[in-house]
Amino acid sequence: MEPYVKHHIQENIATIEFFHPEQNSLPGAVLAELAQTITEVGQRDDVKVIILQSGGDRTFCAGASFKELIAINDAATGKVFFSGFANVINAMRKCPKFIIGRIQGKTVGGGVGIAAATDYCMATQFAAIKLSELNVGIGPFVVSPAIERKMGVSATSQIAIDANTFYEASWAREKGLFAQVFPTLEELDAAVWAFAQHLCTYNPEAMLEMKKVFWRGTDDWDTLLAERAAISGRLVLSDFTKQKLEKFK
Repeated sequence: MEPYVKHHIQENIATIEFFHPEQNSLPGAVLAELAQTITEVGQRDDVKVIILQSGGDRTFCAGASFKELIAINDAATGKVFFSGFANVINAMRKCPKFIIGRIQGKTVGGGVGIAAATDYCMATQFAAIKLSELNVGIGPFVVSPAIERKMGVSATSQIAIDANTFYEASWAREKGLFAQVFPTLEELDAAVWAFAQHLCTYNPEAMLEMKKVFWRGTDDWDTLLAERAAISGRLVLSDFTKQKLEKFK
C-alpha cells in the first residue's frame, strides 16, 4: 500500500488517519500533509472533536523515516527533516478542537511525541513506547517538550536515557501518557468512538477555552521546536551518528 493521510467526518467527529507501509514510519511529505490536515480539519465548523489514528493493527508509529534520515548531508536539510514532527505537534497544539489519540500498538520516537500532543489518549495493552533516538547519536529534542508536558521530566528523562527499552502501556498510563488502556483493539475502538460522541454533547466554546487553558505556557513552541530541530539536524551529521546509521542501509 502507498503512504497516505486521509480523513472523514461522521456525526461531527473527524477521524484523521495516517499510514506508511514501513511500520507507519513517517517521511517529511506525510508529516507535512498530516500537519496541514489537522490544521484544516480543526477549522471546520461541522467538526467538534478529532480522532487521530494510524492505519494497520500493529504499530501506531515507528517514528521518522530512516531512509530520509540516512540521506541527510547538511544541517539545513537536517533541520527541515526534524521540523516535520515539530510542525505536526504545533498543529495539534493550535487546533481549536480536542484531539483524541487512538494508539493501537507500539510507538517509537516521534510517534511518542504525537501521542503526547493529543488532548486525551487511549491505547491497547500492546501500545508499548520507546524513545530510541539516543541509540543513533541524536536525542528526542523535538518531541520531548510534548512528552515532558504530559508525563513530567522524570518519566521523560527515564525513557530518553534508557533508549533500548520498550515501556509497557500500563507504565505509560501510570505516567499520564495514556488515559485508558484496553485489552483489545475492538474494545479500544468502541471506547474511542463512544468518548468522542460524548464530547460532542459539550459546549464547543467551553472545550475551546479549556484547550487554551491546558496548553498554557506553550506559546513559544514555534520557536522552541525549531531550535530543537536545528540541534538534531546538526547532530545527525556527526561521525558517530553517520556510523550508526550505516547499519540501517
